[in-house]
Amino acid sequence: MQSISDVIREKNIQLDTLDPTTRFGFTQVPNFILRDPNLSMGAKLTYAMFLSYAWHNELCFPGQERLAVDMGMSVPSVSKFIGELADHSLVTVKRRGLGKTNLYTVHFQVRTASQRDTTRKVQTFTG
Repeated sequence: MQSISDVIREKNIQLDTLDPTTRFGFTQVPNFILRDPNLSMGAKLTYAMFLSYAWHNELCFPGQERLAVDMGMSVPSVSKFIGELADHSLVTVKRRGLGKTNLYTVHFQVRTASQRDTTRKVQTFTG
């Protein structure tokens, strides 16, 4: 699937708007993430940022340093929130070696009140 910027470039369309939603896009976060009392606010924001990078930048993750800057947090905080998401099976982190980026798989898991999975889709990107 092409990003909106690629489609606009190919069609020679220019957006003439000051509306930030139209110019810079938005990210939808599933309600089961927003309403999960077992997740910290930081983990919820991190999940949303993963979705933002995955959907708006052609599955590219800029790294924990960039994520920390975009979230206004420190790298150790971001690492903690990624760990929290991994502990809740909302992301899987595959370490690819010293000096290499990690591979993150974001899991879309709709849960019942008992926290058991009823459906699962995955989005994989590198970081």
